[in-house]
Amino acid sequence: MLLQEQLCQHLPRDHQTLLGKRSNGVKKLTNLKWIEQHVLWWQSIPCPPLTIPPSPALSGKAYLREKVCKEYRILGKENFRTLTIIASSRKYSNGTFEEIGHLVRELVSLAEKCCADGAEPSCYDDGSTALAIKSCRADSPFPAHPGTAECCTHQGLERKLCLAALRHPPQALPRYLQPSDKELCQAFRQDPQEFADRFLYEYSSSYSQAPLPVLMDSTRTFLSMVSTCCISSAPSHCFLREKLERKTISLLTLTSNRICSHFSAYGKDKVTFSYLTSLVQKIPSASFEDLLPLAEDAAELSSQCCDSMAEDCMQKKLLEHTTKVCTALSGRDQRFADCCKGKNLMENHFCILAMLPAPAPQLPEPYEPTNKELCGKEGARHATRFLFELARRRPGIPDAVLAKLYDSSEKLRAGCCSTKDPSASFPSPVTPTLCPQRKRIEAELFPFLEKAHQLCGQYHQLPFLEFKKRLRESLAQAEPEAGPAQLEQLLEQRVSFASTCCLPGASPLLCAAKVPPHPSLPRGPDPLRGCPSAHPSFPR
Repeated sequence: MLLQEQLCQHLPRDHQTLLGKRSNGVKKLTNLKWIEQHVLWWQSIPCPPLTIPPSPALSGKAYLREKVCKEYRILGKENFRTLTIIASSRKYSNGTFEEIGHLVRELVSLAEKCCADGAEPSCYDDGSTALAIKSCRADSPFPAHPGTAECCTHQGLERKLCLAALRHPPQALPRYLQPSDKELCQAFRQDPQEFADRFLYEYSSSYSQAPLPVLMDSTRTFLSMVSTCCISSAPSHCFLREKLERKTISLLTLTSNRICSHFSAYGKDKVTFSYLTSLVQKIPSASFEDLLPLAEDAAELSSQCCDSMAEDCMQKKLLEHTTKVCTALSGRDQRFADCCKGKNLMENHFCILAMLPAPAPQLPEPYEPTNKELCGKEGARHATRFLFELARRRPGIPDAVLAKLYDSSEKLRAGCCSTKDPSASFPSPVTPTLCPQRKRIEAELFPFLEKAHQLCGQYHQLPFLEFKKRLRESLAQAEPEAGPAQLEQLLEQRVSFASTCCLPGASPLLCAAKVPPHPSLPRGPDPLRGCPSAHPSFPR
C-alpha cells in the first residue's frame, strides 16, 4: 500500500481554480455562499485515507490511532467524512443508506473526538470497543451481516478483528440509475449535502468492486459536474461538455467493476479460463497458443489492480492490455479491427468486451485427452485446451455454463487422479474402470452444452419477439402435457436465463444460481429443458 504522501498525488485539485471556473451564471443564485460552504468542499479532496476504519470494530492499537488521526488532520473533517462514506458503502454494499449513515457518523465522531489536541491516549481504543459492543446489540443501527453473531461470541481484540473482517458480497448488478439532468439539479438545489451523501452511497455500493482510486475519481468528477452545471447559465450545454470529459472515467468505472467482480467470484485461474473462452468465441480462427497469453495477461491485470491503491494501476494496465489484444487480433478479424480503430483505448476495450460471439465454425471433432494425459504433469493444460476447443465449436455457450464446466473438469480430475506413489512428482492416472464418472458426466454434460449453445445462439441472432415465438413453439413440442400457464412459466424462465446470462460479460453471481452446479446434481428445474436443439448430440 502506498505511503500517504505518494497517494496525495492522486486527484490533485485546485479549489480556487474550481471556484473561478464556476463564475458564469453565479449571480443568479442568491445562496451561492451557502452552496460554496456546504458543497464545493468535495472538489478539493486531496487524497484517500489509507486506514479509514473499515467497520465499527477497530483494533485500538496506538499506531492505527496515529494513522487515522494523521489522515483526519490532513483531509479535514468533511473530506474524511466523504471518503468514509465511499469506503463504508463499498464494504457494506448491501447496507441501507440509513445504516451507512449511522456508521459514518460514529466513525467521524470517533476521529473528531480522539484526534483532538489533548485527547486521552486510550480514547480511540475505548471508542472502538464501544462501537464493537454496539455492533453486537440486537438493535444495532449498523449494516447487518450474517457473520456478526459469530463474531460477537468472542471478546476483546478477537471480536474486533472478526467484525472488521466482515464484508458484504458485491451486488450482482449495479443498481445505480443516473437521474436526468433536470432531476439532478432539483435534488442538488434542494439539499446539496443530502444529494452528495446519497449519491456517494448509491454509486459506491453499486460499483463496490471497482478499485478505490477509480471509484474516488469517478465520484469526484461527477459531483464536480453537478455543482458546475446546476449553477451554470447554460446547464444543458454544460452537462454535455462535462459528460464528454467524464466518458473515459465512466467507462473505466463500469469496466473495472465488471473485471474485478469476475476476479472476486472466480479467482485468477478461473478468470484466465473465462477470458480465454470469451476470446475464442469471438474469434474462433485464433488458436489456443494465440489467445492463452492474452488471457493470462488479463488475469494478471486483475490480480495486480483490483485491490491496488495506486492511482493509475487499473487504467494503465487495462490500456496496455487493450493494445496487446488489438495488436494480436485486429489483423486477423474485421470486428476486432473495427473496435481497435478508435483513438480512445478505453472505448476500444469496451467495444471488445461487448462484442457478440461469432458464428459457429465448421471444425473437425476436438481431440479428447486420455486419462493419462489428464492426470499427468500437464493435466490442467490438457483439460483447459479441451474445454477451449468445446467453446470454440459452440460459441453460443454462455460464460456461466462454461464456468460450471470448468468446475466439473477440476472435480473430475481430482476424483480420477490419485497419488499412490509418494515419490511421484505428479498424480498417476487410474484406469478407466476406476473412473466411471467421467463417461457418465460427459453423457449428461454434452447435451446440456448443446442446449445452452442453441438457446444463446438464437437469442443473439433473432429479434426478441421472434426468439420468444420460436421458444414457445419448441416448449410446446417438448412439453405436450403442460397447460398454458405452465408453458408460460417455462417460457419466462428460459427468456430470463437468455436475457441475463447469454450477454457478454454477464454477472457470474447472478448467473451461477441459474446453472446446475454439477451435471449429476441439478439445482432445481433444468433452465434449458425444452430449448431448441438442432444437434441432439455434441461432437466428441
